This record gives sequence, structure tokens and C-alpha cells, in this order.
Amino acid sequence: MSASSETDEHGWDVDPEDESGAAVVAAVGRQLKAWREAAGMRAAEFGVLIGYGEDLIYKVEGGRRIPRPEYVDKADEALGANGKIAVMKQDLAVVRYPKKIRELAKMEAQAVELLAYGNSSFHGLLQTEEYARALFSMRQPAYSQEEVERGVVARVARQAVFERVPSPTFAFVQEEVALRRPLGGKMVLRRQLEHLLAMSDLRNVTIQVMPMDREEHAGIDGEIQVLKFKDGTAVGRSEGAFGGRPVSDPKRLRILELRCGMIRAQALTPGESKAFIEQVLGET
Repeated sequence: MSASSETDEHGWDVDPEDESGAAVVAAVGRQLKAWREAAGMRAAEFGVLIGYGEDLIYKVEGGRRIPRPEYVDKADEALGANGKIAVMKQDLAVVRYPKKIRELAKMEAQAVELLAYGNSSFHGLLQTEEYARALFSMRQPAYSQEEVERGVVARVARQAVFERVPSPTFAFVQEEVALRRPLGGKMVLRRQLEHLLAMSDLRNVTIQVMPMDREEHAGIDGEIQVLKFKDGTAVGRSEGAFGGRPVSDPKRLRILELRCGMIRAQALTPGESKAFIEQVLGET
């Protein structure tokens, strides 16, 4: 085993079903190999120079492994590329996330309005890093540690949408059970509730709570999300409607929007919800 064996697996696996992502990784790998060979270095020699094993060098250059940003930075410095290799991090930063997450993040980044109802856990855009890690860690069949971390990084990265200018409008409704179930432990939940309160203070974010004592509930079929875009189009998805598939047909979207509207009417008002979250936090 080589001296660098502990770092040989730094990076992320390439999803074989993600053709566009795999093409980007393969192109970056070919460029890295070309730079190394132009410098007259063997893979093993190059690996020692940048602190990684020979096996990882071959995987990256062969497009079978997505290198971490620090790998690319070290390669740029070692090969005297003056930033020409480091700039590849921009392409790799996108494809390191699972394809489904990239597509979702892209739609969220383009939306001008988001309506979301969540039940058993907090919406991904509202989750703290440690809460997200707890959720990924309890998935079954169990995720590998790499899959957990990759999922967490991707979920947190989606939250950059809150920093967009102009700001989109967000309306979330969360079930009371999510506020009380200590997924990841009580301290994880406490910090999640504190984060929720901080998010509710943003002018473009509305957070409501659906209390458990409601006798009528329009969201009984499961989670709903609707994204609206500036050109007037929209896309929505509900666990309990249309086979759980995304829909963009106006008639089907109206059904989802109707349900979202009824859920918001049945939930606590934003002001009542904030007071309720503060109460639960005090009890946690």
C-alpha cells in the first residue's frame, strides 16, 4: 500500500447514468493527463508531488473519479499552469452533485416563486447542515459515508437561492411533527428550530406550521412543491398526485396550487407559526 493510500479515494464517484456529467469529468481528466505528460512526469511521480496515490491519478485522468477542488489546485501549482487547470473547478463543482439534485437546483435557481408543503421533515432549503446529515445518515438501504457527504453538500449548496437578486418569494408550510421529532438528537433539532426562526425573519420567506389538532387537512396525500418562473410557466410535484411525477400542464398545476392554497389557509398564520416554533424550541 502506498504512503498516500489514505487520500487515494479523495473525490466522488462518477454516476454512469449521468452522461453529461461523465463527459465533463472525462474532458477534465484528459486535460490533466495532457498537462502531466507535457511536464514529463509519470503518474506515480506526479502523485507524490501533489500528495495523492498513483491509483487516484489514473482514476481522475481516466474520467472515473471526480477530483476535489484541492486536488485541482495542487495539480495547477505542481504543473505551473498559472490558473489554467484551477479554472476547471467551476465545471467540476456542478457535476459533483447527483444529476437529480442538479436539475432541482437549476429549477429552484430560476424560479421567482416557490410554494412547498412538507410533512415528516423540514424542506431541504430550510435544513441546517447537521440536520441534513442526520437525514442522509438514516436512509435505508444505508448510504456510504461518501454518499452521505455528497448529499449534504448538494443540499446545502441549493440554499444559495436565498441570496439571489432579485429575491424569489418562498412560502413553506411544515407539519408540527417535523418541529417535534428530534431527528439527529435534541441539540440538532434545537439548532434547526433556531435556523427556522432566522429564516422566517427574511422578508421574502413565509413559514407556516400545520398543527396536529386540525380536523381538516388538504395535504393528507403528502408533500407538494410548485415552482413558478418569470415567463409565466411553472412546474409542480406532489407525492400523492399524478404518480408523483413532475407536471407542467396548467390543469394539473391548478390542482396542486389549489391544494397549496387550502393548506396555507388551514395552517397557522405566519405570526402564529413563529410564536409556535418559539414555544416548541423552549420545550425542546
